[in-house]
Amino acid sequence: MANSWSTTILPGGKWSGTIGKGKLIRFTALEAGANVAIQLFHAKDVTERYNMPDTLKAQHTAHLTRGNVLMSDNGRVLASIVEDSLGWHDPLSGYSSRAATDAKYGATRFQEHRNEWLRSGQENFAVELVRSGLSMRDMMPVVNLFSKVAVDLAGDMHYEVNHCPAGATVTLRTELDTLLLISNTPNPLDPRSEYPAVPVRIEVLEAEPVGEDDYCLNYRPENRRAFENTWDYHLLLG
Repeated sequence: MANSWSTTILPGGKWSGTIGKGKLIRFTALEAGANVAIQLFHAKDVTERYNMPDTLKAQHTAHLTRGNVLMSDNGRVLASIVEDSLGWHDPLSGYSSRAATDAKYGATRFQEHRNEWLRSGQENFAVELVRSGLSMRDMMPVVNLFSKVAVDLAGDMHYEVNHCPAGATVTLRTELDTLLLISNTPNPLDPRSEYPAVPVRIEVLEAEPVGEDDYCLNYRPENRRAFENTWDYHLLLG
């Protein structure tokens, strides 16, 4: 299958853009220890966006992998996870802030360090939101691709440092026209003292139509209902 578009997000980098429905978005960690935070909006109506509580509650999970879908706050499917070499991605930990980044890795400023300054997820998303006509009011929970954060019986969250090897991949399939925001910045719970971002390649390809035997469609009854809501939306648009 030929690529229709690809780019590499460097450590600390950010990106945003609209990706039409029926596309595959393949993320590849080019080195070990990747973390890429993503936000998703319905490109045709940005008031509709990824809903973390509904996504996790409906699918009875606290982590994401192949078969899971990313639901919107209108009960539709923004994207499905159709391929995953890791088996666990983190929807709980959020994004890094300026204050936490300075406290953990040392204070850096663009005026002094230029492109070597250490970016935070909060700042990266703020820039990309503005570029898309949004604002900090539109900041939302993220999915941290490539990261594993487990919760123990006491409710404590634990980041697994060696979860992501070089070459790990995860692929999303867009079910609605999707505005995707990306920040290649550390997971807030990563305990490493050195800024641990690594380059990640993103490829956009054509997806096959969703059939009745589709794995994500049949993963849970709640998934099918969300797909039906999405199909009704497209049907009414003609």
